[in-house]
Amino acid sequence: MTESVPTMESSDEEDFHDASDSLLDLDCEEGKDTPPTPQSDYVPPPGEVTVVTADQETVSLGLPPTDSSVGNTLHIDYCCDTHTGSLITKDSSTVKVKGLTPGTQYTFTITRIAANGKRSKATSLSVCTEPSPPEQITVYQVNSESLSLCWETPAGEVESYIVTCCSEGKIVQKLTTDTNNVTLSKLNPGVCYSLQVSANLRNGRISEPAVTSANTKTHLQSLLEDLGLEHHYKEKLSLSTILQIDERTINDEPAKCNSDLPLYFLKKLMMVNVTARNVKCSPACKSDSGKPSGNTELDFDNLVNSTNSGDLLNPLDIITALFLCSDGFVQQEMALKMSMCQFSVPLLLPNIDTKQCTLMLWALRDIVKKYRPQSLSESKGFIEDRIVVSELPMISFVRLGECSLSKSEILNKLLSNSQQYHDTFVHCNMQCGDSPRRISNGLAEITWYLPCGNKNMDIFSEPLAVANLRGDIASFETQFSFLCQTSAAVFVFFDNLDSECKLLTNQQHKAQIFLVGNHQSDRFSMDALKNVATKLRLTTSNILLKTKQMNDAEFVKNLREKVSSAVENSEMRMEIEQMSDIAHELGIWVDEDCSECQAAKKNADAITEEIQDILKYKEAQLPLQEEIWKELTCLEKEEFRLRKVGSENIEKYKSDLQIQKRKLREKQNSYDMSSAMTCFINAISSPGIERCYFLKWMRMNLDNLCRDKLSDLREQYKKKYKDSENKEEIRDIDKQLSNSSLGTEHFFREMGQIYEASVSLPEKHPSRQQLQHLPKLCARLLLDGFPLELVDGDASNIPLRWVSDVLSELNKLVSPQNKILVVTVLGVQSTGKSTLLNTMFGVQFAVSSGRCTRGAFMLLIKINEDVKNVLNCDFMVIIDTEGLKSPELAQLDNSYEHDNELATLVVGLSDITIINIAMENSTEMKDILQIVVHAFLRMKEVGKKPKCQFVHQNVSDVSAHEKNLRDRKLLLEQLNEMTQAAAKMEKKEENKSFTDVMEYNPDTGNWYIPGLWNGNPPMAPVNAGYSEAVYELKKNIIQTLGSCESSANNVLELTEWTKSLWNAVKHENFIFSFRNSLVADAYMRLCTEFNKWEWEFKKEMYTWITKAETKISNFGTVAVKSEISDMSELLTRLKSEACTVLSKWETKLLENLTQYFKQTEGHVYLVEGYREDFANSAKSLRRQIESSVVKQLTATADIRQGMTEIDRIKEKHTKELEERVCALIEKCRQKKVDMTDKELGKEFDKMWNKTLNELSFPAQKATNVFASVACYLRTNLSHKGGHVCDLLSQKKLEDCGLGTFKCTPEGLCKQALHQVSKFLNIKDHVMASQNIADRVITDCSQFVTEKMISRNNYHETYIQEILHMIDERLQNTQGVKIEIEFEVSLKQHICGVAARQFQKLHEDFIHENDPYRCLNQNKAKFFADFKDVFHKRDQCQKKAEEFTNRCLKPAVEIFVSRSLGPDITVEMQTSFEFSTRMFLQYSILLDLLSKHNFQNYWSYICSYEYYVNKWVFDRIVVRFSKDSKMFEFEDQHLQSSIHSINDAINKAKTKQSGNLKTFVKNVCQILGDKLVISQDALGAFMILNNADQEQFAHWLAVSVKDMTQTLREKFKHTDIQTKLKNLHVKPQNELFTKVIGCGKQCPFCKAPCEAGAKEHSEHWTSLHRPEGLGRFRWDRTKKLVTDICSSLVISEARFCCSATNGDWYPYKSYTKFFPDWRIAPDSSLQASDYWKYVLAKFNHQFAEAYDAKPADIPATWKYITYEQAEKSLKQSFNIK
Repeated sequence: MTESVPTMESSDEEDFHDASDSLLDLDCEEGKDTPPTPQSDYVPPPGEVTVVTADQETVSLGLPPTDSSVGNTLHIDYCCDTHTGSLITKDSSTVKVKGLTPGTQYTFTITRIAANGKRSKATSLSVCTEPSPPEQITVYQVNSESLSLCWETPAGEVESYIVTCCSEGKIVQKLTTDTNNVTLSKLNPGVCYSLQVSANLRNGRISEPAVTSANTKTHLQSLLEDLGLEHHYKEKLSLSTILQIDERTINDEPAKCNSDLPLYFLKKLMMVNVTARNVKCSPACKSDSGKPSGNTELDFDNLVNSTNSGDLLNPLDIITALFLCSDGFVQQEMALKMSMCQFSVPLLLPNIDTKQCTLMLWALRDIVKKYRPQSLSESKGFIEDRIVVSELPMISFVRLGECSLSKSEILNKLLSNSQQYHDTFVHCNMQCGDSPRRISNGLAEITWYLPCGNKNMDIFSEPLAVANLRGDIASFETQFSFLCQTSAAVFVFFDNLDSECKLLTNQQHKAQIFLVGNHQSDRFSMDALKNVATKLRLTTSNILLKTKQMNDAEFVKNLREKVSSAVENSEMRMEIEQMSDIAHELGIWVDEDCSECQAAKKNADAITEEIQDILKYKEAQLPLQEEIWKELTCLEKEEFRLRKVGSENIEKYKSDLQIQKRKLREKQNSYDMSSAMTCFINAISSPGIERCYFLKWMRMNLDNLCRDKLSDLREQYKKKYKDSENKEEIRDIDKQLSNSSLGTEHFFREMGQIYEASVSLPEKHPSRQQLQHLPKLCARLLLDGFPLELVDGDASNIPLRWVSDVLSELNKLVSPQNKILVVTVLGVQSTGKSTLLNTMFGVQFAVSSGRCTRGAFMLLIKINEDVKNVLNCDFMVIIDTEGLKSPELAQLDNSYEHDNELATLVVGLSDITIINIAMENSTEMKDILQIVVHAFLRMKEVGKKPKCQFVHQNVSDVSAHEKNLRDRKLLLEQLNEMTQAAAKMEKKEENKSFTDVMEYNPDTGNWYIPGLWNGNPPMAPVNAGYSEAVYELKKNIIQTLGSCESSANNVLELTEWTKSLWNAVKHENFIFSFRNSLVADAYMRLCTEFNKWEWEFKKEMYTWITKAETKISNFGTVAVKSEISDMSELLTRLKSEACTVLSKWETKLLENLTQYFKQTEGHVYLVEGYREDFANSAKSLRRQIESSVVKQLTATADIRQGMTEIDRIKEKHTKELEERVCALIEKCRQKKVDMTDKELGKEFDKMWNKTLNELSFPAQKATNVFASVACYLRTNLSHKGGHVCDLLSQKKLEDCGLGTFKCTPEGLCKQALHQVSKFLNIKDHVMASQNIADRVITDCSQFVTEKMISRNNYHETYIQEILHMIDERLQNTQGVKIEIEFEVSLKQHICGVAARQFQKLHEDFIHENDPYRCLNQNKAKFFADFKDVFHKRDQCQKKAEEFTNRCLKPAVEIFVSRSLGPDITVEMQTSFEFSTRMFLQYSILLDLLSKHNFQNYWSYICSYEYYVNKWVFDRIVVRFSKDSKMFEFEDQHLQSSIHSINDAINKAKTKQSGNLKTFVKNVCQILGDKLVISQDALGAFMILNNADQEQFAHWLAVSVKDMTQTLREKFKHTDIQTKLKNLHVKPQNELFTKVIGCGKQCPFCKAPCEAGAKEHSEHWTSLHRPEGLGRFRWDRTKKLVTDICSSLVISEARFCCSATNGDWYPYKSYTKFFPDWRIAPDSSLQASDYWKYVLAKFNHQFAEAYDAKPADIPATWKYITYEQAEKSLKQSFNIK
């Protein structure tokens, strides 16, 4: 025991003596110190010591006063069982001791001590400190009938605790415990209790009580807490919460605790699983009951001891709790699904806390039942109605007191026939049915018996409602009264009746009363029964007793007879809707009474009450969606398909269609918004819950109306059908049946048309401004769980602007959680597609009679956080579609086309598609498979890879999967057959089997699902096997989606897919028409990345080749110290090194490509088809660079090798001259006479001339370049045949290229045709060839010019390169046949010009490097050095400057020039316009538009490559003229060079060099890998050099510093054009080569190809032009053509050009002549607005330039504005 440490307080001075481990403080109350008194031997004792106070830790002792106490002290000893102590303090009348242990018996001994040390007699007394109460009392585990308390043990020796529980001042319970916790049971629920805990010590003392209070929970609170629903009692469960996909959706783990049960129940109920009520927590460890136990002894106690069901929850409690904790929409959904399972549903919902019950009218309102009473059995008619408005007799069953009969079980038998027993009501013999009900007593449930019209099967011939009240009616009089007033009969079950039985006799019965008793019960009293029956005036027919002789079957049979009799004899029929009045009278709440529901009902009724005739109503109130919208649909499709264009001008025809569309939109805008739509929009604009109520009311009201209308029409149809002569009337009724559908989708469709019409108005128009909020309204509804109509099933069209704006608003509402996955179902009409989705996801797509889905609807389901990481998305979109091959559409000619469009759209949008197959009709199945396979093929071709699952319904055998192996094989064969058929239609015949189109495994891709109903409807529940099979399918779908490699789309990407897919399906040829911005985005990203990798490769090789050329240039000089002495060996080594570097980079490029396609983000799977193109481009780039590198190395090596002999001669002559000069110096010095400079000059000239005459200068013979070029030309053409040799021999190469090249036709016939073509202004073959020749000559001339600027020696690789360029250009002439005469003539011309230039280049090089000229050039320098040496002048500074200016400075300038090109290229590539080929095209066209200059456009169209090259050059000039970026690059490389030079100087200083020449050689060798130092300059510098090495090094550093400043100034003041001209790597050429691509142009309109990879298999461009811009004109009128090839290729028009040899062919077959071109139709109708605008603006100028007449501009082109043109440009190039 831990002791407390006592303390003492006193006003006197204190003297302490420790007697033990405790310390006592005494507090004396008397005043100040008293003076000492005379000492004596006698000390008076303390006398009678009293206890003034004794608290928990403090004791105050009182001492009687004495006269001689002055100067005395008190010695107090104390002790208890656990410790002792003592202390000394001054004498006082009161002493207070603190810090004692509470509840402890202390003995105090007090002795007075005088000043002289004498002691008095001791006085003793015992004192017990007050015990402390328990501390930190805590209440826990509070429920409705018990609570638990715990507390901390107080100080002291506690023997026990006394716990008292009080309520309203009265003691409820009092108990004693020896532990510090207790549980109080048998308390009342919902009561506030006062709780007191006192400590009882061993010494008999009792502490003051510790007090707290606690409220027991009500039964409802307790149960809700057990179920984990307590927070939902106020914040109700919503549909979006229970339908969201969470971890429970994808695992089969059973409920582990009570809080799992509600969601476990809901999960199964939402999937309409009849086992949903079997809710029970699984034990932690299941016993292996099947295994033999180790203990073989008999244990009869275990056999008879059953498991206690008290801990289990009754299903009724769970259902009641869920209804109490759910909002109206969840209640409605639960009631509907329970009804489908043939469960009873709540009619009166009790709240055990408030003692209030609620009539569940709203919850039951959505239940629709279909049945056939006996009266309609012959006519095979049926009745379909909402159950709440059906007038049915209700039979109620109640219990009075305890009853040994299971009322609910008997009712189940009553409602079930012998073949089909079903537990409609929960009863005690069901799982957990015997668990005590905690909150569900007072619950009145209802179910319905509905006949099927078969006398042998129907239990009751007419429909009836059956109500069942839970609990004793004595406790629930209100519910009993309600049932008595609403029922036709009330059956009261009892065991013992009170003879008075006031409860039965006092009721105002509208219902017949039937008494049902158990005669076998011990408590049964016949006398009491007689008394009650007499009072109630009952006959024996109203009484049913179960006797010993009566088994359950007999008893149920008798009960059925009583019920039938009661129904027949009663006229009491009441709708549940009418029961609300009785409920109000009895004080029962009605769930529909809430203000939001009533306000919504009022709004809905205001709209639907006006509907008398549905067809007329739609025409009057919803006018925009009928004929106008259908006409707009037809016009839109015709704009894309151009089927009716005939011989009319296509663009004029399209323009006329647009005018018609505009007029229809104007017509739509002319309508005022109808009253119904005004009311509808206002209602959906109301707050959230009211809006949801409104839409539900609308749907139900409209369903009721349509149901009645359809029922009448069916009856009329039957009557007319019997009379075969009424065919017209039958057709009219048939049409009415199709058009009598009216649902909320029609109102939303009208809203969409109102919005789309308003969007056609100007932006500032008030009507447009007022309607801008509509998409957001619809987006909120989509988020609330309401479906959005994606495809209008009546018009077979998508209102694209409306749908895309709604989805855009949705994206704003959910961002950044906007990732989605899409699941779609496709199949034949009325095969249960909607039911399948409803069961799978718990949603509610319309499935009521006569309401087959039309079009396609999408619904949003939220993904819970716990599975977001599995699915990597935030929402799942479910798309329900109309049935393919629907009877309504089968009569139409375009029904297959319609089905194809729909299937292609939804498959394209889907991540996974469920194909619902009906195996009954093989022909129909083939049709469906062809449609579906067609859709999948189209998706494969455009890069989308959806997955599919085939679902076979109504297959229930457990061995179905094995037995259907043959069927699956047959299905695969049919799929392969359909694939081949679809591939043939789409002209993609390489697809031979279904597995070519998509990944498909027949074993895992097929699902067999049993029939929906277990038995015969309407009394059949949903088949549990159906629910379980659908659940397995759902799990598989979610797992499949989770394992997808590609990333989910976001909402905006879904919008883009919708637009692009729908635009593409409007065309006849989907694959060639498909244009998608997401694909374009993915392609652009791939191009951008590949361009980066490609440039890294190129840049690396530029760096490498620069170093390699530097090595070659320095080879054999003082700058290179190498083990290799032979140039050929060096060249071989460098080539080998180049191959290694190239292979490394090629591998890196291909690895980058592989890694790029492995990523899941960025939709890379969409561009998988281009992967091979880019891989080929990487390989091609390697080959191209390798060829270039080898040529450059060879040329540089050959040129350097050629210089070796010259350098040797120069070196020899220089050395000879140096020796002669040195001899002359010695000779002059020997004269010992001061010689003047003039005299020295004479001597020097004399020596110089003599030496030059003595030296030998071998003549440098110039190579005959013409002969070399001619040889290569002949070799190049040798494989063309013998005719080529004749052509080459007709003309000498020296005579070629002297004039302008003219392409002339050979032969009289060709000449005549050419003259006719010129006269008619037709572009013939000769003119086309001339254009090709002009372009090739320009390219080759530029190449020759660059070589001339370099001033290097001629090398044979130059002419090889030119011939390669010519061959490459001639191979790429699309549509123009290259004749051999033309090719030879062109090559002779170009080679003649090049040879002439190269001859001059070669001769200039020889002259420049002539040793004699070089020596004379250095004469002045020799003389200056001669004088310096003669006069013994210090040469250090001069020589340092000379070395810097003549050797280092040129080398540094060359280094900077060689390094600058790649830097400029990299910098330009960082800008948007140079990042990809498409962005370059966009930037050029935008620049042209902004400048608005005809000459620019004309130059761009007619001289495309020239214009682009110039544009690129200008862009570089502009970019580097406006800031100091160029200087930064130059300075960076300058600093790098200077750093290398200074480093070389410092390193050379450290080496032991004998003289200056060695020092300079060392410097040059260190710089040899970076700088190319001129050998001439270095040789001249070395002669007559007597400078001191140390001084030279000093001045060299100074000179280098000066050189740095000089070069900086030079760089600053040199203009950008000059710099670009002198660069080794021309950035303009690099950028041009990169962005110009293959250089191919559209064969019709000359738009350039934009394909990203160089080695692409197809050419394409984003933006085609009117053909008139490509010089096309009409034969007869000579007017420029306005038709655009992207429209022509889908029309019936024909074309003629040189490729067709003048014959006419349909544009549709253009691939026959231009197989490598893909001309897709415009992605939108506005895509070509840019070029339409250009032609309309410059029509006359183009006509004049092309010598044609101006085009007839379509009317709509004239209204295209600058802004629209710019917008169309952005749209075409997918610029956001």
